[in-house]
Amino acid sequence: MIRHITRKLFSPKYLVWTNIASGGIILTCGDAVEQYREILKKRKQNKIQQWSFKRSGCMFAIGIALGPFNHYWYVYLDRFFPGVAASTVATKIVLDEIIASPVLTISFLVGLGLLEGKPLTECNTMVKEKFPTIWLMDVIVWTPAQWINFRFLPFPGRVLYVNSLDMAWSTFISFCTYTDGPFGH
Repeated sequence: MIRHITRKLFSPKYLVWTNIASGGIILTCGDAVEQYREILKKRKQNKIQQWSFKRSGCMFAIGIALGPFNHYWYVYLDRFFPGVAASTVATKIVLDEIIASPVLTISFLVGLGLLEGKPLTECNTMVKEKFPTIWLMDVIVWTPAQWINFRFLPFPGRVLYVNSLDMAWSTFISFCTYTDGPFGH
């Protein structure tokens, strides 16, 4: 039964929907980990912080919104750069870091800000403040991860692999987005 469902979810007919849904779910889970950490930290300081369901909803919505880009990005990379030769994999990684990463990071920051009701000027300020750190960490974390992705995984598993790693990444960007300090506001 589970094997049948899994095969169906990763079939060409449903793969885009599987990738979109997993993006929203994983981003929400990463934020949940970060919110839980923040609540525990406040508790140690004898302060109270409530769970923000709005924040979780915004993270879910932005994960869903960015899902189609993630899915089709890999479709086009494989179409234009087929194979797993080292030079092909390196080309995909460079393109991923200079095109997809900035597009997704800026879209995330602006989209999340707008979903939370912030004016565009505040969203732009958030991009200026947070983008350099997030993008630098993206290069450090995702370059080796994408080497594995492009070198060893077949297309149907690529977005799920990235979304699985995205759990930790989502926790990091939630931390960067919502925490005051060197990465925060």
